[in-house]
Amino acid sequence: MMKAVVKTEAGYDHMQYMDIPEPEAMGDLVKIKLAYSGICGTDLHAFKGTYASTKPPVVLGHEFSGIVTAVGPDVKNIKVGDRVTSETTYKTCGTCPMCASKDYNLCGNRQGIGTQINGSMAEYLVSREESVHVLPDNVSLLSASLTEPLACGVHATIEKGNVQPNDVCVVFGAGAIGQMVMQVAKSQGATVIVAGLTHDAERFEIAKSAGADRCVDQMTEDLKAIVMEMTNGVGADKCFECSGAVPAANKALEIVRRKGTVVQMGVFPEAHESIWTDLILHKEIAYVGSRSQKPSSWVKSLELLAAGTVVPEKIVTSIDPLENWRDGFDKMIRGEGAKGVIVLDGSLK
Repeated sequence: MMKAVVKTEAGYDHMQYMDIPEPEAMGDLVKIKLAYSGICGTDLHAFKGTYASTKPPVVLGHEFSGIVTAVGPDVKNIKVGDRVTSETTYKTCGTCPMCASKDYNLCGNRQGIGTQINGSMAEYLVSREESVHVLPDNVSLLSASLTEPLACGVHATIEKGNVQPNDVCVVFGAGAIGQMVMQVAKSQGATVIVAGLTHDAERFEIAKSAGADRCVDQMTEDLKAIVMEMTNGVGADKCFECSGAVPAANKALEIVRRKGTVVQMGVFPEAHESIWTDLILHKEIAYVGSRSQKPSSWVKSLELLAAGTVVPEKIVTSIDPLENWRDGFDKMIRGEGAKGVIVLDGSLK
């Protein structure tokens, strides 16, 4: 048996710290003793009962790192003792066009770790070998546990946004995803403005320490005027909406240049919202969706981690043991800091 945080049924809360059976490494599965598990926004939505993809009973958590303790008989390359992280994809249909192109994030029959399959807020989990990545020696397990949000940032910034050196980018939202997008855009040579609200003051300091060129409190400063001054009246080349706030999406459409790109990462509260479509039309804006991440995003993320150009652990503001998971969740729900992490075994290196 092992300890885990389980969403036991649908609805608000219904979460328990409890004993469940340890998973077994069968077939192509890799068993991982977990070191750290990040607290993601989707975990908070699952706690509140507002994330439809969560299928209880299930162990939450999909951002993690650890050490391999067992492998199934069909595993070919991953070895016991490897330091690893893993993609969140546990199973796909394997037959659709999205699977053929390894766009697993878009497979309609995908099953994910921490939503449909037991996740990382536990002592152990299993993941398929295809999803498991061995870590570079110079990457800490704490930073590695945030490879998933980093991969989301890579997918949005490089694969969808095609950020180039000297681009001026505006990131809406100073939370974990916004911080990762900012770091990835800086790694590509862009100038990056992080836009948020007054309560993001601590997150602004984290962003600036990690390389942001400018942070703008939209409650006290005129973001459009600042962007126009920095771009000689042209507007931002790329905007990344990471907050899920409709006003932020519309502001992005307003301040992006003609023929610029707006990448939508944040999930809106409602399925149908009022977006400023006239601007998309008349400015010929590329308004692009970016959902999660895919295998190529992880490969690039590990390259950035190995090079030290992106350091996810810089955004970690709280670390709580598994038995105190509610403290970690409460801090994130209150908006304290940028990123909360659960430690499962801090002795692992």
